[in-house]
Amino acid sequence: MNFSLDFSPLAPYWPVFLRGAWLTLRMTSVAVIAGVSVGIFVAFAKNSRNRILAQLCSAYIEVVRNTPFLVQIFLLYFGLASLGVRMPTFAAATLAMVVNIAAYAAEIIRAGIDSVPRGQIEAAQCLGLSTWRIRWHVMLQPAIERVYPALTSQFLLMMQASAMASQISAEELTAIANTVQSDTFRSLETYIVVALLYLVLAVLVKLIAYAVGETIFKRRRTLRRAAAHGRRSPVNDPPGTAPLVHTPYVHAAVRLRARTGGRVS
Repeated sequence: MNFSLDFSPLAPYWPVFLRGAWLTLRMTSVAVIAGVSVGIFVAFAKNSRNRILAQLCSAYIEVVRNTPFLVQIFLLYFGLASLGVRMPTFAAATLAMVVNIAAYAAEIIRAGIDSVPRGQIEAAQCLGLSTWRIRWHVMLQPAIERVYPALTSQFLLMMQASAMASQISAEELTAIANTVQSDTFRSLETYIVVALLYLVLAVLVKLIAYAVGETIFKRRRTLRRAAAHGRRSPVNDPPGTAPLVHTPYVHAAVRLRARTGGRVS
């Protein structure tokens, strides 16, 4: 049996593939931004003193996390249509992604908030900071920084799960592939191209997430530079001097040691 890969029949369909990839990226971007915003609210609401609100948020998280994503899409697209509420396929798929990612993001962010030391929150309360400032500066920002890799992984999973939107004829990447392979009868080549495009999108999402993390979490850059300096300092420090601690103030200490000839009091 002779078989060889032939991608030439797919050449006229490259604009179609790129359009599907762009739609997939748009759906993922909207779902991530809206889903994380909703997830932050749900995370705080689940830890609130209002038991009814906390139980509603817990129920929402459990329902979403324990039902298939495809069923959620069908409920929003076909279920609401039977009630007279009709949505475009893009809107229905994106809304399902928002609902799904918000539940997972809420649990991830809640875990990050719970990891913030209680003494840190009490210290902020003793300083007279308002509740919203405490939640934003003392609780949410450190929590997001700690769970950011988990959130990034969830974004990638949601981008891959967007392929299920093809079941409601949303013209994302997988739906485009189904159409192309039915026209060209080159199924293997078509899905190889789609797999490579998903790989490129995943790398792009990772790079964007990394750039956003480096921009938002300035303390991460400071600590990384401090750690790098700490690895070099035992070799370069004069005898009898202690290595610098890894704090955000390490650069001031470096300048002080340079002025004092290696003696830091």
